[in-house]
Amino acid sequence: MKRTLFSGLLLLVILAVSGQSGKPTGLDRAHSFFGLHFDFHAGPDCKEVGKEVTPEMVNQLIDKVHPDFIQVDCKGHPGYSSYPTKVGNPVPGFVKDQLKIWRAVTAARGVSLYLHYSGVWDSRALELHPRWAAIGSDGKPSKNNTSVFSAYEDSLLIPQLKELALNYGVDGVWVDGDCWATQVDFSERAVQLFREKSGLNEVPRKPGDANWRAYLNFERDGFKSYVAKYANALHEAKPGFQVASNWAFSTLIPEEVSLPVDFISGDFSPQNSVNSARCEARFIRNQGKPWDLMAWGFSWIGDEPGTQCVKSAVQIERELASVISLGGSVQIYLQQKRDGSIYNWMIPMLSEAAQFCRERQPFCQGTQPVPEIGLILSKEAIYEKTNRLFGGFDKELAPLKGILQNLLASQYVVDVVGEHHLMDPGRYPLLIYPEWETITPEFKNRLLQYVEQGGRLLLIGPASAALFQKELKVTFPSEAKLSNNGLVYKDWIAEVMSFSRPVLVGEGVKQLGKYVSAVNMDGKSEIAATCTPYGKGVIGAIYLDLGKASQNRNAPVIRDFLSSVVRELYPQPKVMVTGSHYVDVTLNKKGSQFLVNLVNTAGPHDSEKYLGFDDIPPVGPLKVSVSLSKKPSKVVLQPENRTLPFVFQEGRMICTVPTLAIHSILAIE
Repeated sequence: MKRTLFSGLLLLVILAVSGQSGKPTGLDRAHSFFGLHFDFHAGPDCKEVGKEVTPEMVNQLIDKVHPDFIQVDCKGHPGYSSYPTKVGNPVPGFVKDQLKIWRAVTAARGVSLYLHYSGVWDSRALELHPRWAAIGSDGKPSKNNTSVFSAYEDSLLIPQLKELALNYGVDGVWVDGDCWATQVDFSERAVQLFREKSGLNEVPRKPGDANWRAYLNFERDGFKSYVAKYANALHEAKPGFQVASNWAFSTLIPEEVSLPVDFISGDFSPQNSVNSARCEARFIRNQGKPWDLMAWGFSWIGDEPGTQCVKSAVQIERELASVISLGGSVQIYLQQKRDGSIYNWMIPMLSEAAQFCRERQPFCQGTQPVPEIGLILSKEAIYEKTNRLFGGFDKELAPLKGILQNLLASQYVVDVVGEHHLMDPGRYPLLIYPEWETITPEFKNRLLQYVEQGGRLLLIGPASAALFQKELKVTFPSEAKLSNNGLVYKDWIAEVMSFSRPVLVGEGVKQLGKYVSAVNMDGKSEIAATCTPYGKGVIGAIYLDLGKASQNRNAPVIRDFLSSVVRELYPQPKVMVTGSHYVDVTLNKKGSQFLVNLVNTAGPHDSEKYLGFDDIPPVGPLKVSVSLSKKPSKVVLQPENRTLPFVFQEGRMICTVPTLAIHSILAIE
């Protein structure tokens, strides 16, 4: 009782000091590096919330893990609030106000507190207010997803978030179930607004209908207006309050940041975590906002009960390394119990992972990327192809992810970049347009100007190549078709079931490689790739799709053939690493230091058969070569603080990393 009274009094002091001023109780998101996320998506079964939540519990967590910030539950997808809200829909029963305890202790310890709040997905709100539901093309209301054009935002979401910001003194909110839960909506209000804004009376209902793309873009704008409205309302109510809409301006919304969000954040795949992290981080890092990614602390098999596996520290450290090596911050997600308390037995894993990150923080936080290869994620091509609003682009992004995984397996330094990142494409020595079927005239002209001035452009797939047929100086004697292509490289074959297209080359065009039918090495062959001079630069093209067919598939022939074409266009990358294909390489700069990040990707991290593992086989020795303008004074392997011998010849620093466990950084001074 004394402890509860103390917590309540402490909270009053905190609110009196910070109140509506927005003064953070700890680090803001831009300066944070390591955090924790807990939620339990409270529901009608939660009748004793707060029962086991104590100041001692929160203090023990902070003492052992030392996070910069903590995110805790306040309302999950079921729509029940896990604190005694006066404006929302509380759970059936409380023993204590668990949120007050989290706030009191974190504030006293200088740890920022953020809230997990489910936005668009709110099942309880729709039980009570069915008119707030998004309506499907069949006229049926959603049971989970609210309409961004409804009264939900003004009636519940904004008032409740204001209650949390002002009455509890929290530092910010991580709005879950937002963009990826927003569905194509045919509610009366949505249809009315579309007619008013478009001037059209006939509203499209399905793909293929006239103005279908226009309707999707209208709804995307509606979602963005919804986020802007609640973000602005919270900033006005409490200046300094920090807002993120989960996955906004990641690959789920691959656009330039156009909303008043304070940071970008998302939770990557629980199972295929390394591949999820390595793609998302390479896109978000270029978005110009503070950012972090969340690693799930557990995995499971689909909806099968009894398969959940809490990850080992080693397993999760490698996932975090895939983010911090790219300059991002991280957080780890574990579930709260149904009363809001946490599982103490999991704390040692969190502590070990936190120490892993802290050891690398001086060499990862605040770094700037050094551009090498830009792999283009085309917003325009995705939106032209998809029938979703945001996210769920598994089919559309599969080619890009497959190409990325193969490039990383050849130790290339790669960024994932959108059209808006390439207003000045000349900073990238090589750009790759991976199997996109369309391109805007403006962006095509920008890429051609880039090549004309000395840039190198690689087009992958027959559809992408066809967009630049004239510049490639090729003709296509037949249409592209789906075939079992046998890609040949160094007298070996990888079967690739993909679209391909025969090509005839013009004068001055260099032919690269071949593909045959299936495994018939001696049968009829077609040209696999070409390189064509264009202005001061070069345009390369590969005439069969490789990305989708090789995503999450280890096919050395595909990897090595793609690498050979990249080498033809860009023979001397700034960083070259040999010794293992299981190393992700990132090149950053901080002050006068060049920082070469090496992340060990060996082991079964992309298989559901291995929900958890505690052993990552080390790789090495690794030979590392870096192009520099002058001889460095020293090369130190961090965080081991081990000075490495090196040679400097022909403008390159060359050294050997004897072994790589999970993540090490070469600090070159």
